[in-house]
Amino acid sequence: MEYWDIYDKNRIKTGRKHERGKPLPAGDYHLVVTVLIVNSRQEILVTKRHPDKPYPNMWECPGGSVLTGEDSLEGALREVKEEIGIDLSSSYGELVKSERRNHDFKDVWLFHHDFDIEDTVLQPEEVTDAKWVTITELESMFNDGIVVPYLEKIKKLLIEKVQQDSVAQPDN
Repeated sequence: MEYWDIYDKNRIKTGRKHERGKPLPAGDYHLVVTVLIVNSRQEILVTKRHPDKPYPNMWECPGGSVLTGEDSLEGALREVKEEIGIDLSSSYGELVKSERRNHDFKDVWLFHHDFDIEDTVLQPEEVTDAKWVTITELESMFNDGIVVPYLEKIKKLLIEKVQQDSVAQPDN
C-alpha cells in the first residue's frame, strides 16, 4: 500500500496521510512529479505507458506520486529509479515548474544526464519501452496524438529548456 502526505491549498503539510487509490476529499492535495531527462545531444527521454494504465501505450516522461516522508526531489529520484532503473544525481536537478491542480501539486523537474537506453531496467507494470527523442521527433509524436495530454502543458517549457541547453551544457 502507498501513502501520500496531505497538503492544504497553500502547500502546507497537514500532518495527515492518504492511501493511494481512495478519492481525496475536497481541499486535500498531494505531490506529483514529472521528470524531464535531457542528454548532452539535447534529446529527451520518453517512456511508453503500460497498456493496462490510463492513457495506455502513450508516451510520457517518468514520474508519479510522491510518497509519505519524501519531498518532491526525493520522489522524482525514486520514480526514475523505479520506472527505468536509472540513478540520477540530485545535483543536476532543477525544479522548472510547479502548479496546484485539482487534487495535487505538480512539480516538473529537469535533469541533465547521459545514459544508454540499453542501461534502463523497465518496471514491467508501469513502462513497456523507453527511448531518446529529439525536439522534432517529440513534436511529431504530439501531432500523432501518442503523447499523454499533460505533457502538452509543459511542451513549450521543455522546448525552451532544451534550446537553452544547446547553448550552455553542464558537465555530466
